[in-house]
Amino acid sequence: MGTPESGKTCRVAKLKLDLHDIYNRGHDIDAALRGIIDEAVRIHASEVEIIPGKGSGALKKHVLRFLDEPEIKALYHRVEKDSKNFGRLFVHFRWK
Repeated sequence: MGTPESGKTCRVAKLKLDLHDIYNRGHDIDAALRGIIDEAVRIHASEVEIIPGKGSGALKKHVLRFLDEPEIKALYHRVEKDSKNFGRLFVHFRWK
């Protein structure tokens, strides 16, 4: 296995996206989500941690709706809602 920079797969990579700074800009949220999913696919990351924050839950719902879109859902294995932290989601990938 190599590093993401070497162009080889890196299955142990874990990416993180904190949405606190862009919580009220819908277009930027979708772009950030698409960007982190595309990066995970590119480097064959094992997991993406997405932090929508706790708040009212509206941003978390937005993220879950985004992840449920058919073209996005086809890219990952499963979504895990953190049982200890309501404001955090994990997107797991499985690579062959």
